[in-house]
Amino acid sequence: MKLDTIVFDIETKNFFTDPEVGWNNFGALEISMIGVYSYAQDKYFSFEETEMVKAGELFRETSRLVGFSSNRYDIPVLNLHFKALKETSDIDLWQKERVDILEELEMAMGKRVSLSKLAEANLGVAKDHSGAEAIEFYKHGRIEELRNYCLEDVRLTKELYDLYRNRGYFLVADKVSGELQKVQVKPPETQAMLF
Repeated sequence: MKLDTIVFDIETKNFFTDPEVGWNNFGALEISMIGVYSYAQDKYFSFEETEMVKAGELFRETSRLVGFSSNRYDIPVLNLHFKALKETSDIDLWQKERVDILEELEMAMGKRVSLSKLAEANLGVAKDHSGAEAIEFYKHGRIEELRNYCLEDVRLTKELYDLYRNRGYFLVADKVSGELQKVQVKPPETQAMLF
């Protein structure tokens, strides 16, 4: 069986800036939603906080994880949650192949760019909401809005990953002039190796 490549994003109920959390205290972050796109199934999935075991089944059968700022945020948080559950304690996301689009861009340009700005420059569409709003969606019980927000991030990341593997570069808007610059993130000879 061929292992899957999935694009994923998590939303949390809280953030490092909350007084009871503290910076880089990944163990204090609580997951509210996980959004996933599976290339093998060509399908989007979402998992609420009570569905961690079900989400784990999908992550267990995956060889490559794709995300945006995922090595810095999503993977450390999700990995701790999987390790805390008996049914998913065998899953180690750090042992899987990982493509973090933001990290690839940082290595190529030496600076960060938001998912919204990158999507706007390359896909012609910006994000409608922010991560802070996602926390508010959860706090006010607006779960379908939270789900839609999370899956929209996954969709944008998936479409950016398709560009990454097919053409190997992104367009990035200059902060001052707004002029689009081409940033090569993968040498052309490696593109065919990407799923």
